[in-house]
Amino acid sequence: MAKNILHCSFCGRSRDEVKILIAGQEGHICENCVEHAREIIEQELMVRDEKTPSAFKLTIKKPVEIKKFLEEYVIGQDEAKKVLAVAVYNHYKRLQQKTSESVSSNEVEIEKSNIVMVGETGTGKTLLAKSIARMLNVPFAIVDATVFTEAGYVGEDVESILTRLLQVCNYDVNSAERGIVYIDEIDKIARKGDNPSITRDVSGEGVQQGMLKLLEGTDVLVPPQGGRKHPEQKLIKINTQNILFICGGAFDGIDKIIARRVQTNTIGFNVDKDQQDSMKKNLLRYVNAQDLKSFGLIPELLGRLPVVTHLDPLDASTLRAILTQPKNALLKQYKRLFELEGIQLNIEDEVLDFMVEKAMEYKLGARGLRSICEGILTDAMFELPSSKETHFTLDLDYAKRKFDKSKLSLLKVA
Repeated sequence: MAKNILHCSFCGRSRDEVKILIAGQEGHICENCVEHAREIIEQELMVRDEKTPSAFKLTIKKPVEIKKFLEEYVIGQDEAKKVLAVAVYNHYKRLQQKTSESVSSNEVEIEKSNIVMVGETGTGKTLLAKSIARMLNVPFAIVDATVFTEAGYVGEDVESILTRLLQVCNYDVNSAERGIVYIDEIDKIARKGDNPSITRDVSGEGVQQGMLKLLEGTDVLVPPQGGRKHPEQKLIKINTQNILFICGGAFDGIDKIIARRVQTNTIGFNVDKDQQDSMKKNLLRYVNAQDLKSFGLIPELLGRLPVVTHLDPLDASTLRAILTQPKNALLKQYKRLFELEGIQLNIEDEVLDFMVEKAMEYKLGARGLRSICEGILTDAMFELPSSKETHFTLDLDYAKRKFDKSKLSLLKVA
């Protein structure tokens, strides 16, 4: 009778000792052996992938070409575009230096220059990052700093920044080690206050300290599927020395810190009033690491983000250009939406001026333009697909009437 008991042909366990026993033509295999076989296959494939050349081939674009490409999608922000173009170009050059086999021992090693971008909401920080990702031949990942907490607390570990980068390049470690990461909302992990408290600042200073070695360059063990959901997974080792980090944040309230430093409220007979007014209009152009430290970023983190750049607030002419000029301009998007229904959308110039005026009034930046467009065009997009209309002209009276009905008109102007 004992001979008739089914058992696994690989490990010898009987049917009673395992959960599942899969039958083959001349043998059986249990779920434990299937799991071990899967791990062996994954390891073998990973080793082979490391030996094969990367899918991301390095093609260098000059800073002027990078900036010209960005101008197709982002209006204005010349300073930020230049800084980004130079940083990305230098990143390419660093990678070439690393990959060239003829690097002599006495050659100068180029260090990376991580960037922090400061700008009001809706000025184009994330759009700059997304636009530059379109043209790059290196893996590019955009992550959000708001989800991170200190190790041991509910939330994401700092190492999961690199998990996103791995996913982008299909877990090719060699490619990931020369990628670019954009960390959005970096200001949300600022220190909550200088006063020591009983409670820990688990999503502020603790996260900044966790990011220090990551930004500088070290071997990091990365969970391939995210940290705390699959504790049994095998970790992948990534060296971050050649990964460029670009950080962006609105840093709401930093203008007051800058104003105190540059003394815009100076009084006296010799004060140039026009100069004072122009300084107050765009205080962010004077931002430096000292202001970011006062805001709540720790000095150790700022030392690893040596390049500080700013994005200008959007004026009326820039907002109008955003509506019409970029490749994916807002009005082009709405015209395309109507085209898909066989309707030709015409928008009068007075309507554009009205939209820009309201966006300036509510201080919502480029995102405010989309909200205003939605408020004005929602009824038309609801009714026209069911009608037989082939043309629709958006005039000023219609725009004002629909905007006054929308919830946006209830916003109080600060």
